[in-house]
Amino acid sequence: MKKILLILIFIFNFNNSVNPIDLPKYYQFPDNYLKGKYYETTENFFIVATKKLKDTRFKKTVVVMLDHDEKGAIGIVVNKPLGTVTIGSLIKNLDDQSIKKDLLNYKVPIYWGGPLDNNKILIIHSKDYENNNTKNYEKISISNDYKALLDIAKKKGPSKSLVVIGISAWNVGQLEGEIDKGHWNLSEITQDILFQEKNEKKHIMATKNSFVRL
Repeated sequence: MKKILLILIFIFNFNNSVNPIDLPKYYQFPDNYLKGKYYETTENFFIVATKKLKDTRFKKTVVVMLDHDEKGAIGIVVNKPLGTVTIGSLIKNLDDQSIKKDLLNYKVPIYWGGPLDNNKILIIHSKDYENNNTKNYEKISISNDYKALLDIAKKKGPSKSLVVIGISAWNVGQLEGEIDKGHWNLSEITQDILFQEKNEKKHIMATKNSFVRL
């Protein structure tokens, strides 16, 4: 697999995050997407792709949902590994001579989070770590600065983490329309699934735990 070289420019400052109402302002969505009616948030759940979902990009995906209301939805795919890169390649344009070379050479797995903002990085991690750029959810936390990457290299970071490129987002009613068509089921977020070392097992495990809201 080709080596991935990226600049660490983060998608959001989560303390002042982009609201779903702003999604069409930042992203271009298709005009003919499935559209349903918003009833209840999927935030703080997984959504799990079913066999009815024909978009090959999302085949057998597990998505952790970060934000969802009547104005749109944001999530991150967590079971599509891209390869392994050095931290130095992720913060390639950072001008900080104080960072030790062994930290820059530390390798981390990289995951595809979705088709949008695919030059930007988020770190999904366990809740035993926090810095000034960490946002806490019910069962996970997300950090979005290079300090978290360096702390991982120093063995002072979270006990479990995923470094993810890009996000997934849905326009007004888009996710609801896809759920109505049976493209996605919901599943409880668990650390066992999220940080499962065998990525092909994540979809199997999340599917077994999945449910459909009535």
